[in-house]
Amino acid sequence: MVTIPTALAISELATNKKVEGGGEYFIISRSFGLNIGGTIGIALYLSQAISVAFYVIAFTEAFSFLFEWVGRSMNFELPRQVISLPVMAGLAVLILTKGANIGVKALYWVVGMLFISLLLFFLGSPEQPSPDSFWKMNSEMRNMGSFFAVFAIVFPAFTGMTAGVGLSGDLAKPSKSIPLGTLAGTVAGIVIYLLVVYKLATSASMQELTDNQLVMSKIAIGGSLIVPLGLAASTFSSALGSVMVAPRTLQALANDSTYPSSRLNNWLKSSRTSDNEPVNASIVTVLIAMLFVALGSVNAVAEVISMFFLITYGSLCLISFLNHFGSSPSYRPSFRSRWYISLAGFTVAVWVMFKINTLYALAAIILITLIYIYIHNYHRKRQGLEAIFANALFQINRNLQVYLQKKGGRKLSKEWRPSVICISEESFDRKSAFNILNWISYRYGFGTYLHLIKGYYSRETSNRARSELKRLIRQYGKRQSHAYIDTLISPSYTSAIAQSIQVPGISGMENNMVLFEFDKENPKGLPEILENYPMVNSGGFDVCILASSKKEISFDQEIHIWIQSIDTDNSNLMILLGFIITGHPVWRKSRIRIFEICNQENIGQTNLGMNQLLAEGRLPITRKNIEIIVREPEVTAKSIINTRSSDAALTIIGFHGDAIRRNGKSILSGYDSVGSVIFVNAHSERELG
Repeated sequence: MVTIPTALAISELATNKKVEGGGEYFIISRSFGLNIGGTIGIALYLSQAISVAFYVIAFTEAFSFLFEWVGRSMNFELPRQVISLPVMAGLAVLILTKGANIGVKALYWVVGMLFISLLLFFLGSPEQPSPDSFWKMNSEMRNMGSFFAVFAIVFPAFTGMTAGVGLSGDLAKPSKSIPLGTLAGTVAGIVIYLLVVYKLATSASMQELTDNQLVMSKIAIGGSLIVPLGLAASTFSSALGSVMVAPRTLQALANDSTYPSSRLNNWLKSSRTSDNEPVNASIVTVLIAMLFVALGSVNAVAEVISMFFLITYGSLCLISFLNHFGSSPSYRPSFRSRWYISLAGFTVAVWVMFKINTLYALAAIILITLIYIYIHNYHRKRQGLEAIFANALFQINRNLQVYLQKKGGRKLSKEWRPSVICISEESFDRKSAFNILNWISYRYGFGTYLHLIKGYYSRETSNRARSELKRLIRQYGKRQSHAYIDTLISPSYTSAIAQSIQVPGISGMENNMVLFEFDKENPKGLPEILENYPMVNSGGFDVCILASSKKEISFDQEIHIWIQSIDTDNSNLMILLGFIITGHPVWRKSRIRIFEICNQENIGQTNLGMNQLLAEGRLPITRKNIEIIVREPEVTAKSIINTRSSDAALTIIGFHGDAIRRNGKSILSGYDSVGSVIFVNAHSERELG
């Protein structure tokens, strides 16, 4: 459930693009990006380097007879390091002087010896047949609490399937050799392991299997000699494979400048001229392996190795799954796994990590996180997860938008939320419109900001649009930006609005609000806004007109909402907008004040309406934040607002559609003592409850 999905994933990924030096690291780094790839690559390298020690320690078990003889004859327990350290030293000399070429040649002899040992084991039979039967109907699983401890010790034996992948830089045709070798090795390994289990179960009693670690020697023909030789061949071949692969992973990491020191990168990536062997990387690998050989505990080493290998294997399965899910046209492997197999491999790998040792799993994840933070800190320009996550997100976004369209989008929802579109030519001169859109989009709403480039679509305007979009993203697209930014080429402001309001917003919802903006001190854009208001209103959109002021906004000041008799439909939308805007972190010190202007004869009714608003609105507004102002004869609403809201951070005022058509300039001007003003017209009443 771990190795088969991983083998299929590696085979798939290797046939999509050329796999260069570094094997699994190369695949991961070119999919998740160099920073995450480097992080997992370091974990992979450590697991490969430590596994050299694991196999060398296991190699000493072939000399169990020697340790037992010394114990019996001299009453002295000989430490395993007496064998393991010299073997590690010999392996180091071999790989440093002769390189991978001699290592591969040695593997043929070692594997030949292993094959003979297995054959004699399968042909052999115990001197006294076991009275136990493997097929007993009453057989049961015992000591399941130790299952994953045993799993951790057994698991590194399966990691040899990727040894050939680590030598990808030395392969003539990686796209052919990797799938063939990986799948053949995986299948052959699993078949042999199952046959060994069956042979042991039918040839030895449970007591023998528990007490005698080399019980195979009692079963095989010439077992006292051939089984220790087979054990030595098996462990030495694995150690040899790991000591050849690990330096190449380390070298590939250095080739991508993963380490903070350029001098260290250059030293690790250098190769011997005669045979292109990564000698310096091999020296580091041998030293790490020697350290763990000196520690000598095969069980502890096994758990550490398993954690890092499981992280690597899980990552490979995740890459395969994301590529399937993302459905990029450039992903065309000649060999294909299945998305559900890859997803299962990723899930099981993570689950097994925690089942083996929760503490080690958490430590491995924390270590991986710290390594990533460190790498990202000095490689800030190497952003990202590249296209693999982008393709997956595109698929999710597409499916969600199609789903929303089929279900009727926002029309089925009783809860209203703003989906605002804003079109402006003044993006590089004034940020006020974008700021309003960004505040609305932070938590409760969605915003699309379009920078208008007037003209007809051509190569020149298209190039200009791309250039200005990059400039906009640099200016606005920081971490605190929550609105979608784009450019729009159109011959006029009217045609730009007509184009924009007909397409859904970035969220997949239909846009339901249009935000206009003009400069209070120089309202040259106001006539165009008034001219296009009827078109927007006829489409059923709520309309906000922002009168931008050069007066700087003090976010610790209040947002003032002014309600008048004409605001029957507007009032709830005005209050909702005030509430939504204050949800942005920059407004955390601000509060909303609501003012309602009424005549003396209407004060009782107005009070009743405000009390109902407090009871049913469920907004963070108390009675002390609401003030009813009785208008004196011959005192205009504008003069009251200019007086009371001169220090307000933002002022929200309603307007009536028919009045704006007749006398728009007069209605939207005259607030000289007030800062920025949002004029609001709701197409229909919004519910606060």
